[in-house]
Amino acid sequence: MKMITAVVKPFKLDDVRDALAEIGIQGLTITEVKGFGRQKGHTELYRGAEYVVDFVPKMKLELAVRDEQLDDAIEAIMKAAGTGKIGDGKIFVSALEQVIRIRTGETGGEAI
Repeated sequence: MKMITAVVKPFKLDDVRDALAEIGIQGLTITEVKGFGRQKGHTELYRGAEYVVDFVPKMKLELAVRDEQLDDAIEAIMKAAGTGKIGDGKIFVSALEQVIRIRTGETGGEAI
């Protein structure tokens, strides 16, 4: 099992969710986050004054997948979240040692 953590642009969230649903991924957790990478923030104009936005708003998605779903999930996220412009985001994959469904006590892949 793997844990996928993806950081994407907020307006791409629905596209990513739909793409994951199409390949059978049923659950994910979403968090509103702020950060920066190579963008290093940007400048905006507000009421005639220019100011620097150091942290860019993003959406952080976390989803647990079976090993056989990993490549399809990564491809779905990349296609749905990609714009070809700087700031499209990142995908991190880590090993997931154990999963337990609290309600039923199911473990492993059955709990996903």
